[in-house]
Amino acid sequence: MLARALPFVVFVLLTCLEQQFGRSSQYWVYFLKTLVGAWFIFEMRAAVPEMKWAFSVEALLVGIVVFALWVGLDPYYPPLFGKGGATWNPHLQFGLNSAAAWFFIVARITGMTFVVPMLEEVFFRSFLYRAIAEKDFMGMPLNQFRPGPFLITSVLFGIEHHQWLAGILAGLAYHWLVFRKGRLGDAITAHAITNFLLGVWVIWKSAWNFF
Repeated sequence: MLARALPFVVFVLLTCLEQQFGRSSQYWVYFLKTLVGAWFIFEMRAAVPEMKWAFSVEALLVGIVVFALWVGLDPYYPPLFGKGGATWNPHLQFGLNSAAAWFFIVARITGMTFVVPMLEEVFFRSFLYRAIAEKDFMGMPLNQFRPGPFLITSVLFGIEHHQWLAGILAGLAYHWLVFRKGRLGDAITAHAITNFLLGVWVIWKSAWNFF
């Protein structure tokens, strides 16, 4: 349980520290929590055998569709926590196209592509869903469908994000992959594809609200 829950909890607690030590601290804290998250993933690998990348056509399609929904739905509903990530723009903090700005942009896209999907999918789809459904959650197969826990974890996943509606739909889609494939890896891959495409979109369109 600790191997599946503690890394995500620590990651969220570090997120709460962003901007607590001045405007520039959000960049350093994100970089720090990416390193901490990567270390957790390295340490978790033996205790969480389902935490493995898996590629499939379905994972690719879900990743792209969720990205399209995330961007396409954004103008039509209010974000959960106000402007939130719209303040995250290292070009304004460190200078346009400065080395520091690009360092933190690359660090953010790296973290959201390779670290966040693993921590979140393990917590929501492997641990929380099964822990809500069964007291002995480890004895429950990943692809065993329970409607209540499925909806609860998808909603909780959604409200963890500023774009809550897209987050809920993403949670439903990623968990559908787990049910369809009977493994966590496709959801991790789809999640990573979505996040990477969002990172590219942010740079291309200067759409900093998605950070």
